[in-house]
Amino acid sequence: MIEWYSNLELFPKIYWGIALLGSLIFLITMILSFVGGDADDIGDVDSDIEGDTGIGFQFITFKNLVGFFTLFGWSGIACIDAGFSKPLTIIISIVCGLIMMVIMGAMFYYMNKLNHSGTLNFKNAVNAVGEVYLTVGANRSSIGKAHVRIQGALRELEALTDADIDLESGSVIKVKNVTENGILIIEKLNK
Repeated sequence: MIEWYSNLELFPKIYWGIALLGSLIFLITMILSFVGGDADDIGDVDSDIEGDTGIGFQFITFKNLVGFFTLFGWSGIACIDAGFSKPLTIIISIVCGLIMMVIMGAMFYYMNKLNHSGTLNFKNAVNAVGEVYLTVGANRSSIGKAHVRIQGALRELEALTDADIDLESGSVIKVKNVTENGILIIEKLNK
């Protein structure tokens, strides 16, 4: 194998080196992903920076670059074996590498969109219509409970009102606001 490699011209030698090195890193990355070696405690190259308010999707990542160089190398070798010219080989291998990056980037982007934290965001309740479950005291005198649909699920949440009268059980209400600690501020819905 070493003799074969040393007898190659410089152009195919570069492509074979890129293809083999890219494939080796790709294989290691895939094995580590399957055994959990790409977890945060070991060090995920593609992880987002804590507190970063930028976009969660990035096109140029370690995994995308590994995919680019792997396909760049192998498509270049295929072009060389097919007898294409050097400029055409370079163009085709770059295009194939970029296509691989786009496919992998799109795959990670859409897989990331499937991620759901499950955390209830009380601000999503603002303007929601619901029903009083336990009487809510007038002028925030006592906390009651209301059933409100938030994030696709019907929830029973604590509620207060600024109204001058108690909101009795069964009253139809609308959420005006939410306090810092997640208590709904509701008002009776006028028909």
